Order: sequence, then structure tokens, then C-alpha cells
Amino acid sequence: MVVGVCTIDLHLPGVGSLKGKRQVLLSLKDRIKKAHNVSIAEVDGNDLWQRAVLGVACVANDGRFVTQVLDAVLNAVRANPSVELVDHRTELY
Repeated sequence: MVVGVCTIDLHLPGVGSLKGKRQVLLSLKDRIKKAHNVSIAEVDGNDLWQRAVLGVACVANDGRFVTQVLDAVLNAVRANPSVELVDHRTELY
């Protein structure tokens, strides 16, 4: 069993309130969850309007598959015009 964890640091430049942040993140998380069958949650920056850290987890029996899924998630984040990818870190266990 291989567990992949990706931490994604985001900047949300067009957001002016926590309510706006929630709307952007909820939409992003729902799309990623449906398209890639991963678990995703906001894990840091909860009280900051324009910053969010998402944690994404994927479990499979093949490390290459886990890496491909997490790379696809990162590509989906990069393609979203509402957020800017600041940094990311991927770990396999």
C-alpha cells in the first residue's frame, strides 16, 4: 500500500473576505475530489483571507499511480484562474 500526501500552498488574490475564500475553496475542492477521487481539506491558513494550504491524500497499491494522481491534482490547481500556486510538497509513504 502506498499513501501519497501533497501539501499545496495557495494565494487567493481576488478574495476580500473569509466568505469569498470559502466559496473559491469549496468549488476547487469539489472539482478536484470528483475528478481525481482523492481526499482534500484546508489544513492551514484558515483565518487568512488570501492564503490557504490544502492537504491532498491518495491511497493505492502502486507508487507511480499515486504520483500521477497527485500531479494531475496540481495541474488542476494551476489551471484554476481564481488561485495561484505558491508552493507544493509531495511525499509518498
